Amino acid sequence: MRYDDKTLVVIGGGSGIGLATAKAFVEGGGRVVLGGRSAQRLEAARESLGAAAQIATIDVFDPDSVAAFFAPLERIDHLFTPAATYAIAPFDHPDEAALASPFDGKFWGQVRCVRAAAPKLAADGSVVLMSGAASARPPKGAALYAAANGAIEAFGRGLAVDLAPIRANVIAPGTIDGDLWARRPTEIRDAAFAGQAAGSLVGRPGAEAEIAQAVLFLLINGFTTGTTLFTDGGYSLR
Repeated sequence: MRYDDKTLVVIGGGSGIGLATAKAFVEGGGRVVLGGRSAQRLEAARESLGAAAQIATIDVFDPDSVAAFFAPLERIDHLFTPAATYAIAPFDHPDEAALASPFDGKFWGQVRCVRAAAPKLAADGSVVLMSGAASARPPKGAALYAAANGAIEAFGRGLAVDLAPIRANVIAPGTIDGDLWARRPTEIRDAAFAGQAAGSLVGRPGAEAEIAQAVLFLLINGFTTGTTLFTDGGYSLR
């Protein structure tokens, strides 16, 4: 695929699935604007991508930071919003802030970014939101996290209606062997990978490049809108 003369904005583009998607987009001739909280990671990403990339910090919890990030951008062809910071707590947890964390850090952050980007989106452009396979198959102790993912998917369907002809879709990955899990303790990572292997149809975690391919399909395919694509190796079917 070629993305010449197109600009992709990735919020959460300094690492992980966001960076993998940005790399594939640049390899296809496109330009990327990467946003994230870590200036160090963003700078490393820019060095790896070269002149086709520009970077700026953004805190999706802060509406002013979101507005400042998008203000200099004149035109956005595609937007991908995988950035998220949250905790997972059981529904009977005594701290309501912990319960609200997936909504505050994953749902509302993406809402803020889409609201800021919408006036600048090209008429033939697109948005891809990030949810997760837990919306379809919630793990025990993660009811609020599953609910936040489900809310993102419903938001994506509503966006497809409200933004048309601009397209809006959602990617819902399973457990991915990549940057996010590499930064977690070994015993937790091993347990998660084993659970994904045993509880999915393909018998392994996914790869960041595999999710990036699916994201690019949703960004580019002009006849796909209002859908959620489960890239979970069949986890949601077991």
